[in-house]
Formats: sequence, structure tokens, C-alpha cells
Amino acid sequence: MRKNSLIGLKVLVTSLILAVSSCAVVEKGVNMLPTGGKISEKDKRAVVKTTKALRKTFADITEEEEYYIGRTVAALILSRYPVYNHKALTSYVNYVGKAVAIYSDRPEIYAGYHFLILDSEEVNALSAPGGFVFISKGLLKRCKDEEMLASILAHEIGHVSARHGLKSIKKSRLIDAFKIIGQEVAQRYSPEKLTKLTDIFEGVLSDIAEKLIERGYDRKYEYEADKLGVKFATRTGYDPHGLADFLKIMAAEASKPGLKGWFQTHPSPQDRLARVNKEIAGLGKIPHKELVRNQRFAKAIKGLK
Repeated sequence: MRKNSLIGLKVLVTSLILAVSSCAVVEKGVNMLPTGGKISEKDKRAVVKTTKALRKTFADITEEEEYYIGRTVAALILSRYPVYNHKALTSYVNYVGKAVAIYSDRPEIYAGYHFLILDSEEVNALSAPGGFVFISKGLLKRCKDEEMLASILAHEIGHVSARHGLKSIKKSRLIDAFKIIGQEVAQRYSPEKLTKLTDIFEGVLSDIAEKLIERGYDRKYEYEADKLGVKFATRTGYDPHGLADFLKIMAAEASKPGLKGWFQTHPSPQDRLARVNKEIAGLGKIPHKELVRNQRFAKAIKGLK
């Protein structure tokens, strides 16, 4: 990771530390954040505004705090994958994704949902806490229509809705962090304590990033996201067979050697396909595919390289 990226990550981690500390600590310590363009005054005010009383677990973490965690995890993802610079296509993916998010179980989250295309031929999609969703160029190339794209994004929104990213954090790290926060509740963090907290929270973020990029979520979370994806896509008016059709494509490619990304971090597509088809069969009425959507998709995807 480049030096500038490391500096930026340290700033985000510091923001996160302040975001989960008590109000007394934050009000005294917020000026420790770097200035000179590293973090805006608006961000500083947001850190102070969103902090709550000391807690023992992440069970009652606020949406503001989830956003700061997700933003920092997103920075880790973008340190590994470059962004695909295609403004029109990015706008289109956001249009579809945000439409589905409206019909999810968490339509309103702090700072809203954000969708970004990764300039990678890996077939992959990732979702960080707080509504940060990434889809690779390689995966987009395998989408056949808007129904399929919407269903894939609905699956990722399902992860956000069910807070799967937060559930991947090791509780032992959190306990250590809150012990330090509790000790410092009435004073500014000492350099030693701040360094230790930074190390702990970088570990917390690594827990999530490793899940997303290297190992993937537990099978139960993937199955739950599939179930939610079918539900959210159908609510929005999309044919949920888009997810089943995508899994068929993945099943056909699963035997190819040297596959990375999605194939390393997701359960067997055949297994998921059977479960998804069962979910769809239980829906009753299924929305029809609309011609205008396919036309819109074809126009947006044109020129994808």
C-alpha cells in the first residue's frame, strides 16, 4: 500500500476510534484529527455528533458508527482494487442499486447506499458495513440483463441489511478496545493508548476485509443474503430469476482452473441455486421482465472494456 494510502487509512481509523468513544473523550480529542485537507470540518463535526455512551458489544452500534467502520473498510478494498472510471455506467449501477435498496429491510441508513465498479476482471461483488457496495468489471460482463444485475445487487444489499460485516468482527478485539476507552473516558488519549487503540481497530477492520476479500462470509450469511436478495428484488418489481440465472452462469464456470474472487469467497453455486429456486417457488406471483429495462441495460453496458 502506498504511503499516502496508509496516511489516509490512519485518518479514517482515528475517526472510527473517536466515533465509538464516549462523548467526553470525543469532544476533547476531536482536534487530534489531522487538518490540511486530510479530513474536513464537516467530518469532525459528524464524529462528535454520532458518538454515544460506552458500550460493551457491537449489538447496539449506531448507524453513524457503522458508516465510519464501512468507510474505512471501503478504503481497504480500494487499496487492493482500482476504481473503473466509467461515469455513465457507475451512475446506472447506482440507479439500479438504490432502487433496490429502497425496497430492502433497511432503506434508510446513515449517508445512504453507495455503489462502485472495481476495475478488475475477477468475478466479484463485495459489500462493506454502512451501505458500501462494490461490483467488479468482470462480474458486470457476465450480467445478461437488468434483472440479473438488480438481483446481484439485492444480494449484496442483503448483507448490509443483515449487518453481516459487523457480525464478522472478533468480540475479543472489541472488549480490549472498550477497556481502553473506559479508562480514558474523562481525558484525552495518551499517545500510547491511541497507538494501541489504532492497532486494535485496524485489526477489527482487517477482520471484516479478510472476510470480504479473502474468505467470504459464512455459508449461513450467504444463504441469508440470497433469501433477502430474492425478496428485495421481487419487492422492487424485478424477476428474481435473475439471481438464479447468474448462479447458473457461475456453476458453468466453476470447473475452470485458477479462478479467484467470487469463486473463492462464496459457497457452491449449485447448492445456492437449489436454495434460490426453492425461495422463488414459494413467492407466488413473480414480476415480469420489462423490455425497457433490457434496453436501458444494453445502453449502459455498451462500451464496457
